[in-house]
Amino acid sequence: MKNLYVFVLLFIATIFAPPKIFAQCEGITVESITNPGPYEVATLTEADGIRNGPAYLGATVYYPTNATGPFASIAIIPGFTALPISVSDWGPFYASHGIVTIIIGTNSLFDFPETRAMALIDALETLRQENVRPTSPLENKIDTEKFTVSGWSMGGGGAQRAAVLDNTIKGVVALCPWLPNPILNHDSPVLIFSGQNDPTAPPAQHANIHYNVTPNTTNKLLFEVKNGDHSVANSPTGANGNLGKIALSWLKLYVEDNDCYCPLLTDELLVNPPTASKVESSFECELVGIAENAINISVFPNPTQDFVTINISQPVHFNVFSTLGQQLFSGEITPNNKQIDFSNLAAGIYYLQFENEMIRIIKK
Repeated sequence: MKNLYVFVLLFIATIFAPPKIFAQCEGITVESITNPGPYEVATLTEADGIRNGPAYLGATVYYPTNATGPFASIAIIPGFTALPISVSDWGPFYASHGIVTIIIGTNSLFDFPETRAMALIDALETLRQENVRPTSPLENKIDTEKFTVSGWSMGGGGAQRAAVLDNTIKGVVALCPWLPNPILNHDSPVLIFSGQNDPTAPPAQHANIHYNVTPNTTNKLLFEVKNGDHSVANSPTGANGNLGKIALSWLKLYVEDNDCYCPLLTDELLVNPPTASKVESSFECELVGIAENAINISVFPNPTQDFVTINISQPVHFNVFSTLGQQLFSGEITPNNKQIDFSNLAAGIYYLQFENEMIRIIKK
């Protein structure tokens, strides 16, 4: 009954919803993740009573004033010799979309990535304490299980290392990260932005290596900005605003656990983006309302490059849908013809439906 209900929802969404989106995700579109977002933003500093963390120097907290918590949060740190203002555009952007943001300085402008990692972890402690501070406007409004870290240059390397040191961190956004000989064995979903022409942290020596040494079991995405320099990701307006949209979708998907942002990445923002010179990804996501295969049906190989074989004992009609609910093709499989051809479809995630079952297929 549960699987039948799920399929009915998918069918209704396919027929009656706008062609670009499922009904349950209506309103979540590329156009809805603009800069700024829908919420008003205010700030807090140590003068307002926030904690003075010993591992960093100075902090500003950006938060939405007309949104309902509890909120996910992100801590951001600048790069070598840089001040917080170098990455400050990210604060009001995230907060205007309902993500509390703390941007910190460093005790020394010359701190290396490992020290910056500890500073980020200390900044998360400040948010934990802000959540229980009686006079704080964020009291009981921060979800302390939904913390993310981010940083630019050495700060980006520090963000990756923070996820290694603290396995409760739910996500990483590395902005043109600098970190030689990285050890990045963590399972926090990581988004890496890099600049094609970055002279300070050349992608071949840093970002590309960071992506490759991050475990394949970790959801990860590398977006290299065409003709981008070392500061191309210092603002959500980078790459004609695409960096903000990609970063926000990544955090909404993996930190806030909102699967409605999956198709924004897989079917729109990462499909032949004109502002990218390189995109690599190894991540899985699915749309809200899609059920995994709940009965014992053999489908192989999955992932596939071309054909999948369905182990059945009687003829059955099938439909193939995109992650947006669009019916792509249909047909019939029989005990003598059990294969379905996916070779003409682009790499991505699809849904195979027959009778009252829905099975996710990954096309490589």
